[in-house]
Order: sequence, then C-alpha cells, then structure tokens
Amino acid sequence: MVKKKKFNDHPFAYHAEIELEIATLTNLGVGLGRVPLRDPATGEDTQWVVMVPFALPGERVRARAFRNHKNFTEADLVEVLTPSPHRVDPLCPLFGRCGGCQYQNFTYAEQLAWKRRQVEELLKYMAGLEFLVAPVIGSPKEYGYRSKITPHFSPPRDPAALSTLNPQLSASAFPIGFLRQGTRFGLLDVPQCPIATDAINEKLPEVRAKTHARAAAGEFKRDSTLLLRHAQEGVITEYDAVIHEQVGDLKLHFLARDFFQNNPFILPAFTSYVRQQAAASGARFLVDAYCGSGLFALTAAPSFEKVAGVELSATSINFARENATANGIANATFLAGDASAIFAGLTFPPRDTVIVIDPPRKGCDENFLNQLFAFGPRAVVYVSCDPATQMRDLKHFTAHGYTLSAVQPFDLFPQTRHLECVVTLHAPEKL
Repeated sequence: MVKKKKFNDHPFAYHAEIELEIATLTNLGVGLGRVPLRDPATGEDTQWVVMVPFALPGERVRARAFRNHKNFTEADLVEVLTPSPHRVDPLCPLFGRCGGCQYQNFTYAEQLAWKRRQVEELLKYMAGLEFLVAPVIGSPKEYGYRSKITPHFSPPRDPAALSTLNPQLSASAFPIGFLRQGTRFGLLDVPQCPIATDAINEKLPEVRAKTHARAAAGEFKRDSTLLLRHAQEGVITEYDAVIHEQVGDLKLHFLARDFFQNNPFILPAFTSYVRQQAAASGARFLVDAYCGSGLFALTAAPSFEKVAGVELSATSINFARENATANGIANATFLAGDASAIFAGLTFPPRDTVIVIDPPRKGCDENFLNQLFAFGPRAVVYVSCDPATQMRDLKHFTAHGYTLSAVQPFDLFPQTRHLECVVTLHAPEKL
C-alpha cells in the first residue's frame, strides 16, 4: 500500500480560507494575489503568493487552500467578494469544473488585452527583451470556432453494469470528455462544448451514444480518445480519413490525425500575416520548416521565386506535394527531411532565404536550432502555440545576433489561456 504524502501545512492548513485581492493573471490563466505573512523562522514580513483559478485581476475573493508549495499556495475560488467590471457569466455550465477553458468569465476584449500583456512579460523575463508587442488579433468567432475536439474516456471495469439507457448513470460511471479542472487524470463528462463548431456539437450525442453502447459490449480494453473533426465533407470521426479544408483560395487535404490549425475562421488573416512578414524580409526564397501538409509554404508561394517545405513525416510531405499540384502552384517543392540534416537538400542561398518555423508546443530542440544557425537565413518568421517556449528559444536567436522586428499575437483559442504568437527576426548584417 502506498502511503499518502503528508500535507504540508505551511503557511496554511488544509482548506483554510483566505481573503485576498487578485493582482494579475499568470500565463496559465490563473489569478495571482499576495497576502502578508510573517516568516516564523526569521520574523520577517513577506508577501506570500496565492494562485486562484477563475479569479480575475482587480477582484477581492475568498479562496480555500489545498496545496502549499515552497514559495506559493494553490487555492480554490470560494466566493467573489468584489467582482471585476469585466466579469461576465460563462456560456458553458461546466465552466470552472472542466479544465479546457480559463476565460469564459472574462469579456473578450479583456482576454485579448491580458494575452498581449502576458506575451510582453514573457518576452521581458524569459528572453530578456523589452519590445512593443502588437495588439492581439482576435478571432472572428468567440465561440463555435474549434474545428476539432478529442474527448477521452476510460472503459468501465464491469461493462455489464453500464446502463446505455440511463444517460445520467452512464455519465457518472463512464464519463466521455476532458480533464477535470485541477487534476491530471480525472475526467469530466462533457456532452456539449460551446467552443466547438455547431456541426461538432450536433454530431457529438450520436458519437457518445455509440461509444457507450460499444463500451457496454466490452469492446474497449484501455483508455481511448475519440476524434470529431469538422471539415468540408462534414464531421469526420475516423483518424485515417482524409480531411479537406480551404484557407482563402487555397484548398488543402490531409489525414484527420495529422496536425492542422483548429480555428479555420482566423486562418486567412493568420497565414496572410506570416506571408507578409516573410516577404517583407526582401528574400527571394522561402523555406517552411515543420511544413506539415504545406499550409504556410503554399499560402506564401505567390510572394517568392521558389519555396521549399521540409518535414520529417513522409506522409505529410506526400499531401503537401498533392496540395501544390491541386492548387496549380509550380514553384513549391517539398522534402522529407532527416532530423540530423534538415537543410541538407536545400540549394537556396542562405542570405536570400527566409525561414518559417512552426514547431510543436515544446518549441525547437537544440539540434534543429544549431542547424538553422549554421544555415544562416536572412530572416526567420517563428510561429508558436506556446509563447513561453518561443521566448525561451529567442534567447538562442539573440545570442546568434538575430534581432526582433515584430511580435504579433493571434487569438486562435478564445475563452482559453492559449494563443499563437508570430515573431519576426532578422539576421545580423555580417552573418
């Protein structure tokens, strides 16, 4: 039997209630405030940090402590004593319990303002740079924008006990949804998701009913994830199905399981900005690293003599080539790269080349960055879904003499803490 770790009761006992004012939001979307405390070891007065999810800047709240760390405490929001003028009623009845959204209780204008501020703070404290961040470009749709969701579930230990006729019983015994707020593994049943498209929400009851029936028949042996992806052909639920999307005049297809941006409503403005920043560098050639099925390479192709996409996935490269042919784009080539020699097949002169990078959430690894700096492009347009890892990587760029010329956040994820950020960097003159 594993012995439970003893609760650390310094500085607050378990479930002790605290009143405090929320000063700011962290980049995880959590309210942060401070309370005065006297350190019993030194006798010095300190301002102890308390993190309170779903509390907004400027609010006075009552919170209940549930975990003390070395230099801060986590607490649940119990009551808002003085609400922010920007507080609104959340649209989703599960808000506060579901871990998917952090800002449904915040006016959209303020969501954008705080996301811009968070990028500025990350830039300053993680990259060591003070730079004017442009106002966040908001999504045309604040709800109903997400074209892909992946609900999770754990099959019941006793399938025969699962009632497919009683939705309330099924929901408690066999939830299909997303992580419960504040947990790493607990699932919350989510029958509808307001940030998903209307078509997905119309399809979701059918998918859930079929999943419950299959679970009752004992078909599932391990934890699983469903897929609902809204595309031109309707809502797709098969991972190996081919998806068709359109971004402006560009028609694209790719596998449902492959990565593709999940807010199609903002993509024309998003890709147009990346193209404009790349073209403004004056380069004649463009390389799209992490190119996937060719989104940035193909939308940017009209502005360059030649473009090349590089991707480790051979399947994605095949789709990118097919997408170029289908759209009549003759100046784009796509290379299946090798992780140890990503730019080896390129013949573009580095000083006349701009590189677009859109890495996974974890950012660029050291091997990739070393190869990029060895290639020495004229400019880099760095697209990121996690500004924290992006700002970490910027330290490497500045160490190699690259300078910032623009920082433009895009809100592809309204009602959540997430955003995309596009950073444009230029090489030193004597690279």
